Amino acid sequence: MKTDGPAMNEDVAGKPQGPWLDWLLNDLVKRLSGAEKAVVLSADGLTLGRSADLDRESGEHLSAMASAFRSLARGVGSQFDKGSVHQTVVELERGYLVVTEAGEGACLALIAGPGADLGVVAYEMNVLVGQVGTNLSAPPRRAPIPQAP
Repeated sequence: MKTDGPAMNEDVAGKPQGPWLDWLLNDLVKRLSGAEKAVVLSADGLTLGRSADLDRESGEHLSAMASAFRSLARGVGSQFDKGSVHQTVVELERGYLVVTEAGEGACLALIAGPGADLGVVAYEMNVLVGQVGTNLSAPPRRAPIPQAP
């Protein structure tokens, strides 16, 4: 995929982070009618990237909430034998929260206003994930193994 944004920086696992991922989220929010805010998060709720309209604290809040909704949806799929979760949509009084799987162990979450076309939102989120999804994978965190004294 060709982009005109910042160069991709990588974390220790070789996954995108920082300006490159933030740029993709900013682009999605700017070009998608009704989109307001977006984050990419790990399965355990850590923010991997956020759109410019989210400060760090708000990005972390959105990531934690999106992770919780993803977990609840996975529980429904498992408990009632409905399979894996592709997307979770929460309809609110003045908008929507849409959470889409984005590579192994990662999600893309987007807040949209009440006038957003959910079909277009879902499509554009899935296009973005399809273009860069394997780069958005986030391996699970592991607790360090204590060393014997």
